[in-house]
Amino acid sequence: MPLYLGGVIVAVLVLALIFNFIADLNEQWLSTPHVYLYVVGFIAAFFAYFRAMRPLEAANASFRNKLLPIVFGFIKNMRHERGATPPSFVNLPESTVGKYNNLEIDDFISGNYDGFDFELYETLLTQRAEKHDSTTFQGVIVAFGLKKPFEGTLVATIRTNAVLSFFGELFGSGLKELRSGGQDLDMAYEFRSDNVEAAQPLVSGQMAQALTWLKEAWPGEPARIALSGTSGFLLLPHQKDFFELPASDVALDYKVHVEPMIADMATILATASLVRKIGS
Repeated sequence: MPLYLGGVIVAVLVLALIFNFIADLNEQWLSTPHVYLYVVGFIAAFFAYFRAMRPLEAANASFRNKLLPIVFGFIKNMRHERGATPPSFVNLPESTVGKYNNLEIDDFISGNYDGFDFELYETLLTQRAEKHDSTTFQGVIVAFGLKKPFEGTLVATIRTNAVLSFFGELFGSGLKELRSGGQDLDMAYEFRSDNVEAAQPLVSGQMAQALTWLKEAWPGEPARIALSGTSGFLLLPHQKDFFELPASDVALDYKVHVEPMIADMATILATASLVRKIGS
């Protein structure tokens, strides 16, 4: 940083002194060429700053790539990327997250846990309308193969306005609403499927049990579940960055930085393991 920004400052100072020799005595440091020089120097300082930050960003990325496989040693064949769109995302039923036109993926981790392959990604989905962005979903999505495939689509999402729900069913994707039979659960969730006969036992049984447990175990906004063919999805809304490392000038502390990361990942994957067994 001192090298790049210092170089810009020295260059601007030297050129300003040269301009002083040709400038009127009353315009030294403030002549028109001086003003242009200051503007160019200000812009150059921005480029110099970002160029100077590149080695730090590369070092942080390298550190993350080396640390995470060690931290998550209980995950087999672990891979970590940032910004990549996971292959499984195209199979996520749209009715699980609603309408969106912008997708942002932060950390994307894949591997094998407890005998099943998974893809886990921190996701932000937004809908832009008339220059205003509204968040459709923000949190962690875990995709995995179901232990027993579900013939069709079954989603459990947070309950919306009853009128919107009615018109969504009338003109929407053909998913019919079901009830779990639990008053509290039916007030919090909408259950929808295009295979009501196969979905009803799950909604009244294993899925209801999983969501009841999730309601107690997962803080904040209720979790969502989607089953579609051989694919299962667990959506955990949250604004926390689960896999963020401290700044480069902060000493890494196991208790403060690493242990919570391991606990969060273990909890998320254990929950996904429970959800993938629905219907088996």
